[in-house]
Amino acid sequence: MIELSSTIEGKHYQLYKLEQLLKPLGYTIGGNWDYDHGYFDYKIDDEVGYQFLRVPFKAVDGQLDSRGATVEFGKPFLLGHKYQRGLDDFAAAGDFSGTVNQFSEPQDPDASIPDKYVDIGRELVKELEDIMMTN
Repeated sequence: MIELSSTIEGKHYQLYKLEQLLKPLGYTIGGNWDYDHGYFDYKIDDEVGYQFLRVPFKAVDGQLDSRGATVEFGKPFLLGHKYQRGLDDFAAAGDFSGTVNQFSEPQDPDASIPDKYVDIGRELVKELEDIMMTN
């Protein structure tokens, strides 16, 4: 994980407005959100794992699932995750359904991030700052 300083850190925005601005640019709200915090994720690459720009936010007025929620941005960071090659040692067949858990345990959940992705991450943060400044 590499933190990236940004002028958006600490700024407050309506969550709905953020979604309208950021989703067309390729950002998604990560699946690990809760009622009081979440992340906008931008997938930079997914070769031999993945690299994301992750922009954390927390609710400051209302809950994330409520209309009109206001959130505060945290410090953006780059996140790398390297997949395990081959089969997962801990994959198991389901007792009743006969299905197999196909999701591998990460080889390195906090993988190093190549310099080229750090540069891309900085460019993405700058773009994000520019967008937020004009809206």
